[in-house]
Amino acid sequence: MTISLFTKCLFEFIGTALLILLGDGVVASSLLKHSKGFGGGWVVITFAWGFAVMCGVFVAAPYSGAHLNPALSIGLALAHTFPWAYVPAYIIAQLAGGFLGAVLVYVFYKDHYDATEDPDVKLGTFCTMPAIRNIPRNLICEVIGTFVLVFVILCLAIDGNTPEVGLGSVGLFPVTFLIVAIGMSLGGATGYAINPARDLPPRFAHFVLPIRGKGSSGWGYSWVPVLGPILGACLAAGCYKIIFP
Repeated sequence: MTISLFTKCLFEFIGTALLILLGDGVVASSLLKHSKGFGGGWVVITFAWGFAVMCGVFVAAPYSGAHLNPALSIGLALAHTFPWAYVPAYIIAQLAGGFLGAVLVYVFYKDHYDATEDPDVKLGTFCTMPAIRNIPRNLICEVIGTFVLVFVILCLAIDGNTPEVGLGSVGLFPVTFLIVAIGMSLGGATGYAINPARDLPPRFAHFVLPIRGKGSSGWGYSWVPVLGPILGACLAAGCYKIIFP
């Protein structure tokens, strides 16, 4: 069956929206006041982010390959496993999906946003900010985290037979635990964006939504979780092509 580019992008949009709804949703549940999940902690958050990716992949994989990440789309194109012609449309769909997912988190937890005083906590439910602000090192952390993500995905797909290479083509559970491992091991410094669609559109949602007492959207840092993942994906694709020419 031939799947049109529109259909592929539609499922990238839906899959990314679901990813952000569940991923940002667990952060909101763990951090916002009076939530029954308040204080869930880092282990809960990292596992739930892995499961959020799994759910997005379940929806999108049969139709788009389930990239759900602009950096991954770019990396796969550089590795010659995905057509460059599809990359702009995929990225637009992923960014739009990320925005919708973040808006839905706000709608769901509106009362808890109102009950939470700390503007940094509110921002942290939408996008990433570094634990210690050191921009060069923060950038390196995002590069390394995304390198691991894309390189391992490419390696997992070496013996695959699927025409689409993405999160969905290499097996749901290996990728789920890859995301959990990255979060637990490499997430503590920056919050492990490792995906521009996970950070930039939700940050924009934070900027435009009428969140009571929300404070700054952290635009001075916003380029780090965009450029870092793209650089990491490019490096991963380059290393993959050298090792597996």
